[in-house]
Amino acid sequence: MTDLELKYSALQDYIRGLGQLVVAFSGGVDSTFLLRLSFDILKSNTLAVTARSCSFPQRELNTAQEFTRQYGIEHIIVESEELDIDGFSNNPLNRCYLCKSGLFTKIRQIANLREIKHIAEGSNADDEGDYRPGLQAVAEFGILSPLRKFKLTKKEIRQLSNELGLPTWDKQSFACLASRFQYGEEISRERLNMIDKAEQILLDAGLKQVRVRFHGNLARIETDDAGMNLLLTEKILCKDIYKKFKEIGFTYVSIDIIGYRTGSMNESLPIVTI
Repeated sequence: MTDLELKYSALQDYIRGLGQLVVAFSGGVDSTFLLRLSFDILKSNTLAVTARSCSFPQRELNTAQEFTRQYGIEHIIVESEELDIDGFSNNPLNRCYLCKSGLFTKIRQIANLREIKHIAEGSNADDEGDYRPGLQAVAEFGILSPLRKFKLTKKEIRQLSNELGLPTWDKQSFACLASRFQYGEEISRERLNMIDKAEQILLDAGLKQVRVRFHGNLARIETDDAGMNLLLTEKILCKDIYKKFKEIGFTYVSIDIIGYRTGSMNESLPIVTI
């Protein structure tokens, strides 16, 4: 057996041994794979829980709901508005910890009502190398991270997802919209809405992997090589994007020459290097 086959087999055995499982489900690549695998093994003993908030685009929630309907997986939508958490809007360094703590508190309440002991989330092995304060909340609340436990990388999860026929195998990576702001930059409902609209404009224009980072009146676009090529060769498209960004409220629009990468707002932190 290959290394990936061994990890996958061990992961299956581990989930089987849990008996029942609540999966924190965002509809992204990792949590979709985890949920589908858990449902294949545990069947009706699997429960998906998704948080609804202004930092989670409606298109992502729609995708998550469509997936659970397709497979007949029980799915609970819980209201978990981060802006209601004291201090969150100030965007402190532990912003993600505050968010995850609030979310896991609510998911734990649901799990307790259902008398389900285990809760799992979808972080993977690649998440070990970045500044991830949310993982502190994962540890404190006793949340399981099966994909990280068995050292599955994003690339491997995409490969396994493809083999399972999951539509998310080549889906663009996504993180909550609050991650688009530099630490210390105020997060508001209006600003989150600006980012959501801006990224939708880019997706509608044919870009696939995108981030729009908020820098006051400047929007910094991160995209992959294909998206970069499209923006640099289609001047009419760029002018149209600029016009629409202006209508949203941005004064300036820039393209990051390094391109898309996760956690780019962490690059200003002294503990993180490129």
